[in-house]
Amino acid sequence: MVATESNHLFKAKILCFYSRNHHMNSHHRKTCSLSLLNQMQIRVPRTLSFASPNGKGEAESCNRLEAISGDKASTECTWSLDFPESKVEFSSHLDSDAYLSGGSITNQNVATVLDKLNALRSHLLASEKWNASRLHSCDSKYVECATNLIHYMAVRSLDIEQLKSHLASLGLSSLDNNNLAVLSSLDAAITLLKNTPYNSKQNVVTESWTNAYPKKQKSKSAKKNDKERVLSYKELLLGKLREGRSTHIMVTVGKEAAESETFITDILKAGASVIRINCAHGDPSVWGEIIKRVRRASQMLETPCRVLMDLAGPKLRTGTLKPGPCVMKVSPKKDAYGNVVSPAVVWLSLAGTEPPAHLSPDATVFVQDQDFLAGLQIGDAVRFCDVRGKKKVLRISKEFDVFSCTGFVAECFDTAYIESGTELCVKGKKGRRLVGEVVDVPPKESFVRLRAGDLLVITREGSFNDERSVTVPGAHRITCPCGYLFDSVKPGETIGFDDGKTWGVIKGTSSSEVIVSITHAGPKGTKLGSEKSINIPQSDIRFKGLTSKDIKDLEYVGSHADMVGVSFIRDVNDITVLRQELKKRKLSDLGVVLKIETESGFENLSLILLEAMKCSNPLGVMIARGDLAVECGWERLANIQEEIVATCKVARVPVILATQVLESLVKSGVPTRAEITDAANGKRASCVMLNKGKNIVEAVSMLDNILHTKLVYKKTDSENLHGSASML
Repeated sequence: MVATESNHLFKAKILCFYSRNHHMNSHHRKTCSLSLLNQMQIRVPRTLSFASPNGKGEAESCNRLEAISGDKASTECTWSLDFPESKVEFSSHLDSDAYLSGGSITNQNVATVLDKLNALRSHLLASEKWNASRLHSCDSKYVECATNLIHYMAVRSLDIEQLKSHLASLGLSSLDNNNLAVLSSLDAAITLLKNTPYNSKQNVVTESWTNAYPKKQKSKSAKKNDKERVLSYKELLLGKLREGRSTHIMVTVGKEAAESETFITDILKAGASVIRINCAHGDPSVWGEIIKRVRRASQMLETPCRVLMDLAGPKLRTGTLKPGPCVMKVSPKKDAYGNVVSPAVVWLSLAGTEPPAHLSPDATVFVQDQDFLAGLQIGDAVRFCDVRGKKKVLRISKEFDVFSCTGFVAECFDTAYIESGTELCVKGKKGRRLVGEVVDVPPKESFVRLRAGDLLVITREGSFNDERSVTVPGAHRITCPCGYLFDSVKPGETIGFDDGKTWGVIKGTSSSEVIVSITHAGPKGTKLGSEKSINIPQSDIRFKGLTSKDIKDLEYVGSHADMVGVSFIRDVNDITVLRQELKKRKLSDLGVVLKIETESGFENLSLILLEAMKCSNPLGVMIARGDLAVECGWERLANIQEEIVATCKVARVPVILATQVLESLVKSGVPTRAEITDAANGKRASCVMLNKGKNIVEAVSMLDNILHTKLVYKKTDSENLHGSASML
């Protein structure tokens, strides 16, 4: 490598810097000798920058510490020491790659690799010193985690691909495989190389690697302690694991859990160990009922179960559409010719009494009159007129005792439309006519159906009913309660709805309206309803960390839940606000789950974790793949997920894998092949989350079985290759 004059000047400055740092012993300073620096390329790292030391030699500020920076020039940052114009990047290129190309091992090869490892070690120690202020501000339980994270990011800032290949040619493990203790693993490799004798004439190792390793370092206790520490952080946040599993199962529940007596119990029996409540839906009365049922079921089953409550966060959502009519359709199954194959199964009971878990009725009809139900018998014909005025019949076929109430299964052979207020009539004992009134029929979901080429007008929530605000004839309309949308977007930017199911391009904006041209939707159109996500990945929208609703809900979460989920974390400022609110309420024991669902949150993950480690709260990260895929692009999702898992593993922070896990099974009852392998990969995470659906109990049970399954190799496979044991 040809060294420029500026490079020589910088090398001299590097030597001066290391000579001034008395915390490094003579060995550390020796590794940065001028002869070694002559083997390095001097450039700027784009993935890591360190704090600039102040006059006292302490780290005072840090520009950016990123897991990934991409190739944009704007992400280039300076490694500032006493001389801010200096820029450095470690390169693992040796003066000559030829001597390792043949796979031969010589004393010179080992010595050169050893020099590189020593230089890398000094780089890690320097990064630790330059980030000393960050480490000092971390809570005591997280100092070791934060230090390891800084070491890892220091390694990631360097081009060490050839160094890794050289280690592999020497038969040593890659540096990527030892992330639980980066510096210790590096020290082990250095020690191993120092103590390995070579025969330079024959280019062979004269003793085994094992014999070269000092006896005092051969113990497996270090690795065991690392794994135990990771497990302790997992248990601190998520609780104790079920026997035979290394991964928790989390289930999102809604209002249905508050209305059912058995729903939570069934989920816990199936294998769930964490229940998630989304504060974007429901209210404290619903949340309280769910939590009460969780605590009761957990105590009854003697099964630990924790509660996570997600704050809604500053998420862009569609507004609430006017509810549809309170009517339900009851329809029997028919063949291709329209002939009834089997009747519709209807659950008929007192309001609030859900059917037994083993029943899956086509419709649930609640009545208000206990006397009406008490007079029913198997074989009775319940007659009524549906909303169209057509006479219909429900035939009672079965009777069930559900807690203190009685419920019935009825069969209907005709299509009927039933609404709240429909009168059901039956002849009771002694010919007495009994009448029951249908209640609590849920309103039909309102939505707009969007097709490619359609125009959609998004209006501020207060102007939806103002007909004068309609500016585009024939366009669909929907509201958005968040004013950030109207203040941030520009024509030409893309916009996505409902986790990317529908996409469009913004054609025009005003203070109260955004006009969107739909570019992508389903072949038959895609429904867009109330409270669905809106994503604007190209916009420079700037949210506040916690909304006023989040702060209000945090009061409730702190006194009722075990963990709080913080949505749409973007940078350190969001964590700073969160820490202040937690400290104000003295919630030092409340678990904190940071939801990474934006590109900025992903890019700033390392800084976010370091900031979060300043408080003593149990800490975790959720990979919210729904919004993350829309924000970052589908093709990047897999790599981003791997990066987040790797970074959190280094920091010993539990990871929760969320969004669309076993989704087909939850919704339709049949999983896809890809879902099974995705769920199996969840073993690498600390927790896997399932979303709610009608087959959620079956999905939890299957996921539990998947997470219990271990890979077992058949003995015969090895026998075919190596012969039977009797031949040995």
